Amino acid sequence: MYSTNRRDFIRLTAIAAALSTASIKAFAADRVVKIGTLKLIHGVTPYFYEKFAPDGVKFEVIPFETPTDGKNAVVTGTVDFGIFGFAAATLGGANGEPIVVIASACNRGMAVVAKKDSGINTIKDLRGKKVAILPGSTQEVVILDRLSAEGMTVKDVESVRLSFSDMAPALARGDIDAYVGAEPGPGISLANGVGQIVEYPYTTPTGSLNMVLATRRELIEKDPELIKALLKTHRLASEYAMKDREAFIAIAMQKLGQQKPSIEKAAPNVELTWNIDDQFMKQAEYYGGQMLSKKQIRQLPDYKTFIDASFVKALAAT
Repeated sequence: MYSTNRRDFIRLTAIAAALSTASIKAFAADRVVKIGTLKLIHGVTPYFYEKFAPDGVKFEVIPFETPTDGKNAVVTGTVDFGIFGFAAATLGGANGEPIVVIASACNRGMAVVAKKDSGINTIKDLRGKKVAILPGSTQEVVILDRLSAEGMTVKDVESVRLSFSDMAPALARGDIDAYVGAEPGPGISLANGVGQIVEYPYTTPTGSLNMVLATRRELIEKDPELIKALLKTHRLASEYAMKDREAFIAIAMQKLGQQKPSIEKAAPNVELTWNIDDQFMKQAEYYGGQMLSKKQIRQLPDYKTFIDASFVKALAAT
């Protein structure tokens, strides 16, 4: 997945050069495009955008602590585009907010982690334990589904609300017994010898669906050329990061302030993506149904408008 391939590199370089030609008219000279993303290893794709940016373009990357913060920044226009969990996006779509998913951003990146030698080796072992879960996150929906599959509900655990960045430190202090986290948290817990993986929770019908790239409906209507050009950049950045493991690890260390051992533990559990295919749509609709059944949303979003796959489908055909 991470091996550097000269032919792939040449292809990416050629496409990047094409982005800098006059055929890409979406970006005016000196235009600043604001991208919001989460402080997670699977949110680092925008930090590679500058490598593939057309001349005269500056990408300003704004980090957010929670998926809801990222989603709200897109809705309010604080950022032009945002990368955050599909749960937050679905919540916005279900509430009638003008948010549109235009690409995938990351699969995987999740893990259920317990204190090492705690005796918590399966999901069933979480019964009666203090488990950190971030409300409104993709991880919350996934763990509720996994608990249900084991004949349990969230009432069978002592749920503790923590942000993703607080989970690994809380486990190390002994404040919690386990957490349902996002990388690099699990990688940190593995690298420091404090934690052990209970499960990578990808066995539900949601699969490994995690984070998406979204924007406002208004921007799509007013500037579709910007959407096209941004998605070309997003695709190139995603493919480059997945092919160059060292570059991926280096940027994650730089932007997240983590040591190399923890990032190396986290990296194999991250798949940076861009395409929206039939499997994505199937998983997305199932996921929304789970949120509805658990009363996290009052109605399903209109998937015909909430997810616009037209741009990535055109991009995939090139």
